[in-house]
Amino acid sequence: MLLMGAAAGLLVAMALMIIRAIAGPSHYDRILAVNSFGTKGVLFIAVIGFVFGRPDFLDISIAYALINFVTTIALMKFFRYRSLASALTEPTAAESPDA
Repeated sequence: MLLMGAAAGLLVAMALMIIRAIAGPSHYDRILAVNSFGTKGVLFIAVIGFVFGRPDFLDISIAYALINFVTTIALMKFFRYRSLASALTEPTAAESPDA
């Protein structure tokens, strides 16, 4: 019964993250909301696996957490540099082609 309450609470929190993702004023707020939604999704999958006695759901949730993390990093890099191919560091004055 307690685990079902936890699952219901996670669903409510996920609904709030969807609202934040739609209403977020900036790209970073939306990315943070989607990342939080993914994290709560990982928790939800783990709780459901525990409720139904399926320990293999934990493996699925770990894989989903890894995908969520990599996607968040890629989106943040894309919105900062407008390309996934650019370097992680900004060029210094000596490396700049304008110098």
